[in-house]
Amino acid sequence: MQRIRLRYTKRGRLRFTSHRDFQRAFERALRRADVPMAYSAGFTPHPKVSYANAAPTGTGSEAEYLEIALTEARDPEKLRMLLDESLPAGLDVIEAVEARTSGLADRLTASVWELRLDGVEPDRAEQAVAAFNAAESVEVQRRTKNGIRTFDARPAVVDLETHSTTADRPTDQPCAILRLVVRHVTPAVRPDDVLSGLRAVADLAPPVPAAVTRLAQGLFDEETGTVTDPLALDREAATATAGSAAAAKAPA
Repeated sequence: MQRIRLRYTKRGRLRFTSHRDFQRAFERALRRADVPMAYSAGFTPHPKVSYANAAPTGTGSEAEYLEIALTEARDPEKLRMLLDESLPAGLDVIEAVEARTSGLADRLTASVWELRLDGVEPDRAEQAVAAFNAAESVEVQRRTKNGIRTFDARPAVVDLETHSTTADRPTDQPCAILRLVVRHVTPAVRPDDVLSGLRAVADLAPPVPAAVTRLAQGLFDEETGTVTDPLALDREAATATAGSAAAAKAPA
């Protein structure tokens, strides 16, 4: 059995696709691409697809991951192209590697988010970010199926700063861009929780909903303060295997 790990995106209007909607679209794409999927046992077999830490509905993402199990070996890049062609534009499969290591989900311990706050002056956002970073705790509330839950969002936030970038459309209105690095903890601290925290500590309330995009997710490197690529180990293992095979074929 071959396992393939995929990185895909949620862009544009497709950011409003729920995780369940994506699952249905992806399973249709598997059928259209004639992928030799392995299936679970039981009365209602399902294709063996493992989804890892999906982004919330309404947020864009450049770094969503999943793993599929195949009954026959396929070239990862050819498979990527077939699946990408079978999915709607905005749900784009941008990378595929053969799984040669274990624990993909264990490598997704932090995310990098970009929050675009239309209608907010950058200086005002910078003041709010400074207040958030200076706070020892930032209590926020979230509505759950069991009622309102209160928790501290501050410990999960590794880094929060204003970031200069060009908006994706011309506008005369002010726009502040925030860059957020957050650990994946329990309970999960999401970008909207951080926005609630900014409102709590600095009364920052954007006039329109923030446009939120996940830029990366992976292991958090304590030394460098960066989020590393979770597929890097698989690529390195594939390169090492290819090198060993080439050396074995070389004439003595």
